[in-house]
Amino acid sequence: MTSQSLICFAQLKAIHRWGLARSQDLSVIRQPVFIANGESDRMVPTKNSFELARRLPNADLVVYPDAGHGGIFQFHEQFVAEALDFLER
Repeated sequence: MTSQSLICFAQLKAIHRWGLARSQDLSVIRQPVFIANGESDRMVPTKNSFELARRLPNADLVVYPDAGHGGIFQFHEQFVAEALDFLER
């Protein structure tokens, strides 16, 4: 097994554990948060990003259409523009 495969497996294991964990109170986080995800992300299901954005009081969510886990790379120009806009606020 390659080191890349081991990293990917560790990420999937952590995401799975996170999905089973009891929800934390995120309403106490007041820091602005930028959440980006692909519409068809299989590693971090898109529904989790919607839930995260719903639970964070100061979140901006962007979902890239027809994109998977690498949505920020597939839509890199749009992502960079949106991330810079977010950081400038």
